Amino acid sequence: MEPQSLISSKALTVWKLSGLIGCSIVWVLSIVILVLTIIQDWTYWVFGAMVIFSMLQCYLSVFLIPSLRWKRWRYDVRNTEIDIQSGMFVIKRTLIPMIRVQHVETKQGPLLRKYDLASVEISTAATVHVIPALDLREADELRHYISKMASVEEEDV
Repeated sequence: MEPQSLISSKALTVWKLSGLIGCSIVWVLSIVILVLTIIQDWTYWVFGAMVIFSMLQCYLSVFLIPSLRWKRWRYDVRNTEIDIQSGMFVIKRTLIPMIRVQHVETKQGPLLRKYDLASVEISTAATVHVIPALDLREADELRHYISKMASVEEEDV
């Protein structure tokens, strides 16, 4: 059965803003290439290629990727396991047994904080799994619940 819980719809806004920041960096590089093309008397196809690349990158990072990413992200937290589904084109499912959870924390960057969102990071001995962009209250409740369930599982062993 596929996980049912969705991440916050505000994640779309955060991911689009993040993509827009990346686009602005690429556009600044395009302007630098234009200036260098004029000064160094390069052929203009270099600048044309950079503009085409910039437009494609902006479309992908602001419109396509955030919406695909949001549609695919799912998670469920059960008593004995955490089920995470992610990916855009290749869907990845991860089951994390509660007994393997070492610690849980929430993280906020500036954009997540502005929109009252947080990511939940679940650490195991092997790696860190992230559930991104949950509402702050939901992220805190989830962190507390996973922490409580992981400690109960350890006591049962």
